[in-house]
Amino acid sequence: MTLRDLAPTGTLRASINLGNPVLAQGTAGAPSGVTVDLARELAARIGVPVELLCFDAARDSFAAIEDGRADVCFLAVDPARAESVAFSAPYGVIEGVYVVPDDSPLTAADDVDRPGVRVGVKKGSAYDLFLTRTLAHSEVVRGAEGTTVFLDEGLEVGAGIRQPVTDFAAAHPGTRVLEPRFMEIQQAVGVPRSRSAAAVDALRAFVEDVKASGFVAESLARSGRTDASVAPPA
Repeated sequence: MTLRDLAPTGTLRASINLGNPVLAQGTAGAPSGVTVDLARELAARIGVPVELLCFDAARDSFAAIEDGRADVCFLAVDPARAESVAFSAPYGVIEGVYVVPDDSPLTAADDVDRPGVRVGVKKGSAYDLFLTRTLAHSEVVRGAEGTTVFLDEGLEVGAGIRQPVTDFAAAHPGTRVLEPRFMEIQQAVGVPRSRSAAAVDALRAFVEDVKASGFVAESLARSGRTDASVAPPA
């Protein structure tokens, strides 16, 4: 049992989430970014061609693994996803942050979980899953993007990945990013739990190697994503 077991059809079908601009950029016809680089490197080491299946949201990328259309995905580790996906240790780490109106009484991320506070999230995102699980008093409101639903519905808070949220606040006077981060989003490589234990172990060894060799750091640098960092060794 080797890495080749990860591509039972003879082609590594990789699910790419273009909805996360930190990890994937470009278009479905010409994607780029660290997840694309990882998919191509994994396929090269297996010795098979790669097919990049691009989606606009994490929930759709995850669904491709669940229904057998994809062999590998690049998503944030979450207990709900781990029920059907075997994850490697994280290869990268990004931050989840909130945006609020300038005149908001909220002064820190910990202030958000209170009655009467509505938090906009991207449906099915890592931070949607996390906040749905952890917020006890505030209400999660789902939409196409956390910042979009925050703006369109006049919510008290919007949630998202740091750099896009920072860019949103810069482009929308009257809003500010609420510090500190509310979560650290650990990005990992995942395969269906139906894959052999030996194949999963080989995948996990691959991820540790690309972290240690500098492959992940170099890929992030090429794509200009200084808002993500390489995860520490497992």
